Amino acid sequence: MLTIRLPYALLRALHWFHVVWVMKYRYKILQGPMRERLREIIGRACDELGVHIVRGVLVRDHIHMFLSIPPKLSLSDVMQRINSHSSRRIPLEFPKFSKHYRGRRS
Repeated sequence: MLTIRLPYALLRALHWFHVVWVMKYRYKILQGPMRERLREIIGRACDELGVHIVRGVLVRDHIHMFLSIPPKLSLSDVMQRINSHSSRRIPLEFPKFSKHYRGRRS
């Protein structure tokens, strides 16, 4: 188990959130290379914002993240940034899932 020791002043300055991010219709698409790429995209977006992922788990149809967010950011801003980064990149890199997930026919 991961134990993090932080100074008391720092603990008071961070906001902690448990976020569960579910795929549309609970499609089981988070596997293989898509799973690893999504992990990279989420990590990069959090690094840009100064958000620390304390713990994160990617399951086949949803994502659990325990985040520590600086007070200057709101949870909705962080999730909007993560979602915008991933929703642009994943369909471009994995077009076969895009067609199935978004319901487009070709």
